[in-house]
Parts: sequence; structure tokens; C-alpha cells
Amino acid sequence: MNIKAIGAKIKELRLENALTQEELANRCELTKGFISQIENNLTSPSISTLSDILEVLGTDLGEFFRDEEQEAYVFTKEDFYEKVDEENMHTIRWIVPNAQKYEMEPIIIELLPGGKSHEDKPHSGEEFGFVLEGKILLRVGSKRIIVKSGQSFYYMANKYHYIENTSKEVAKVLWVSTPPMF
Repeated sequence: MNIKAIGAKIKELRLENALTQEELANRCELTKGFISQIENNLTSPSISTLSDILEVLGTDLGEFFRDEEQEAYVFTKEDFYEKVDEENMHTIRWIVPNAQKYEMEPIIIELLPGGKSHEDKPHSGEEFGFVLEGKILLRVGSKRIIVKSGQSFYYMANKYHYIENTSKEVAKVLWVSTPPMF
């Protein structure tokens, strides 16, 4: 961890503990200016002072410097992966990076008029969808069901299944599969 990361991590911990710089400084018998300098990477604390600060923030040196990959909770468009399937006239956006390693895999599938998803073979698991725009025809085994914007669908994935857009407008669906299948 470099000095810049130390200041940022102290600030993050301070904010998580709902403390102002002044409150943290008072509890550590330091000045607000010194805490500000640490957080802005203008100075670095001694090991003893860092240990005191971390104690007030509810952690210790070992935990603070543990080299763990930070778990992400929020993803933006820059994190998404997109694949266009011209033959089936759809675009899939994987909206959670590396979701295949989790229990669920959410995607957004956009179907052009006449577009359809790939037909999934029966598998263990469940599937959920919410139609964001337009309407789709859901096919599960021999059943055919129209699902409109604002409606959701849910089924056990033990039959052949897919969706298609039989309308003249674009359809967009948030689709979640467990286990990951897309």
C-alpha cells in the first residue's frame, strides 16, 4: 500500500465511522490539521500514531494493511460487457462483471423487432425477467405467454425456454438466471 492509499483509506474509515476530522483528532489527541494532512497525503503518521488512529476507527494495523481485493457493490456502464448478435437481432449487456462466479447472472437483453434470445435447453435452476420496454413472447416448454413492459416472469428452467420480440418495437428485458447461463 502506498502513502496515497493510506490517506484515502483512513478517510474512508473515518467517514464509515461517521466522524469529522476534528472528532477523530480529538479522540487521538492530535490536531484536525494533522488528520487533514494525513488524509490528503501531505504527511504520513508514525506507526504508533497510525496504530492509535486505527484503534479509534475500530481496526488495527494487520487489518488495515491486509491486501484484500475490494469487493465492488456498484457497477456502471463502463463495467458492462456487451455482445451484439446480428443473426438473432439482439444485444446482451452483462451488467455485473464476472457474474458467472456468483449464484445469479443478471443481463439486459435488447431485442429488435423479430429478435429472439438463444433457446436454452432444460437445466437446473430458475430464471426471472422484468420487461423494461416493449413486450416479449416468453416460451417455456409448450407455453407461450405475452409479457408487457412493467411485468415480470419467473420459471423453473427445466424445460426448453427463450424469449422473442414479435412486435414492431424494440423490447428490453432485465433477465436473471441462476445458476449463471448467459
